[in-house]
Amino acid sequence: MSELNDLLRASRRVLVFSGAGISTESGIPDFRSPGGVWSKIQPIYYQDFVASEHTRRQAWRRRFSNADGWVGARPNRGHAAVAELIHSGRASVVVTQNVDNLHQTSGVPEEKVIELHGNSTYAKCLKCHTRVELDELEREFRETNTVAPCKRCGGIIKTATISFGQQMPELPMRRAQEETLACDLFLVLGSSLSVFPAADFPVRAKNNGAKLVIVNRDPTPVDRLADLVIHEGIGATMEVALEGLS
Repeated sequence: MSELNDLLRASRRVLVFSGAGISTESGIPDFRSPGGVWSKIQPIYYQDFVASEHTRRQAWRRRFSNADGWVGARPNRGHAAVAELIHSGRASVVVTQNVDNLHQTSGVPEEKVIELHGNSTYAKCLKCHTRVELDELEREFRETNTVAPCKRCGGIIKTATISFGQQMPELPMRRAQEETLACDLFLVLGSSLSVFPAADFPVRAKNNGAKLVIVNRDPTPVDRLADLVIHEGIGATMEVALEGLS
């Protein structure tokens, strides 16, 4: 903890990179570990969602039954610590693989959160990108067992997440690349660093001269490159590490 405190104290531009592990302390199950979401339900691929009304109904049924565990989750101590880093000016941005909106709920400004895999708390039209709130869609689905096409253009409505087989969002990826090359400390919180291209960002930061810290319950493929690795809980670790920082 003292080593992490020293690294944070010495840094001027921290990039926080968060994965599912930071949200498990809020009760949200992760995806890949035993007992995770994908060990219980198979992911729905983007191409299948677009091609099949039956598959779309299945996806919306999962979403509104809260099979993924996101509904009702609240930020935890880890999210609060990240928000503190942002508000202090020590961290410039949060790049997250999560879609649960908990960084924003914890107080991190929207413009300071770069979502690589989208956001599960609202939906969008795949054609005209009009935002649609989930409350409206849930009422419709429970009445009709379907979600109608976009009222504006007739396009397919989908949660604003990036599904398997769906192209990664260009602007967030570009912003994440720019921030990665600008940081002097790349702080990984709760990511297995096994999903590419997102998992390549810490390697790029390290190769560009930044310090690399990984706080994750389990070992990652990038641990060998890191300046510091901590296999402990994120909330408790970050609370202690932030003590005394101004």
